[in-house]
Amino acid sequence: MSNDPIHQFHISKLIPIEIGGYDFSFTNSSAFMVATVVATSAFLFLTTSSRGLVPSRLQSISEMCYEFVASMLRDAAGSQGMKFFPFVFSLFMFVLVANILGLFPYFFTVTSHIIVTFALAILVIGTVLVYGFMKHGFGFLKLFVPQGVPGILVPLVVLIEVISFISRPVSLSVRLFANMLAGHITLKVFAGFVASLSALGAVGIAGSVLPLAMTVAITALEFLVAFLQAYVFAVLTCMYLNDALHPGH
Repeated sequence: MSNDPIHQFHISKLIPIEIGGYDFSFTNSSAFMVATVVATSAFLFLTTSSRGLVPSRLQSISEMCYEFVASMLRDAAGSQGMKFFPFVFSLFMFVLVANILGLFPYFFTVTSHIIVTFALAILVIGTVLVYGFMKHGFGFLKLFVPQGVPGILVPLVVLIEVISFISRPVSLSVRLFANMLAGHITLKVFAGFVASLSALGAVGIAGSVLPLAMTVAITALEFLVAFLQAYVFAVLTCMYLNDALHPGH
């Protein structure tokens, strides 16, 4: 079981809770989502509670994260998009910290479950729809009718745009989930090779050098992927929020 690459994604009930026939149990996934929020909040609070004109290294990291997300949001949605900064910053930090925590041995990667990433994606698309209709009313529907399209092609273009919009939460969630799932499975497989070969004696230990090197390399790559996936999720969120602010093409 220790070498089973799928076992690391197993949901375990820590505190069984059942109400009205529905399962509301507190699981290992729930625990690590809480840990992600607590770790993120504690880091940001501790690094900014005693702000100085000359920032410390930890304060610099917090400020870099702030400026990184703010710049991303301004570029994608303009200055009006800054009203969504708390939302986008929270998403970015949650996904980033959750991805990083999942790289520690025996920790759980919440973003490797599509139900979690899909919930985040639905939150993004729901925000776009609610704000778009609140701000523009039915004018928000212009999002599905690009300007300059010949009248005869409007029905086809509208259909394509609607399908594209509906597919957004699917692509947004699957992209994050699939990358984290595949990376952790690959890492576990190579680590399993190391353990299996090492049990064969001197020859096995010599043969385990290559999979050990691959394990180290993939671990380093996974840290990069953890940041890239948080960035991609956040930048796509900014682009979708721009549609809520400026539905006309």
